[in-house]
Amino acid sequence: MKTCKKLTLDDVKTIAAASEAFAVEKGWKVTISICDAGGHLLWLQRMDDAPLMSAQVAPEKARTCVMTRKPSKVMEDMVNNGRFAALDMPVLPIEGGELIVVDGDIVGAVGVSGVKASEDAQIATAGITAIGASTAL
Repeated sequence: MKTCKKLTLDDVKTIAAASEAFAVEKGWKVTISICDAGGHLLWLQRMDDAPLMSAQVAPEKARTCVMTRKPSKVMEDMVNNGRFAALDMPVLPIEGGELIVVDGDIVGAVGVSGVKASEDAQIATAGITAIGASTAL
């Protein structure tokens, strides 16, 4: 048996607050979502004036990370490099989802939507580093 670390509600709140603070500092209006290692939604927060669609996109970016064990940008790059079969996979191939990795284990992911995809990823990373976690395995 393997012992697994899990996100606590305090961890999730810290990630969300740090992500929000980073977005506010930049003047970006986004939706922030956080899921556990199974892809189940733990947090969803749509900032005032964030695009309505972002409330559906952000959780899918987070879920994509845990399903593929990779940042969602990897899937986007696959499609952009001509692997169009990736569009039929049950994931969202758009940058802005980042893994939450603790001691080499995936404990969840953060998905952000509402600004440029690369900026969404910056917001997610800001939240993840706030708990001392990494975005890479």
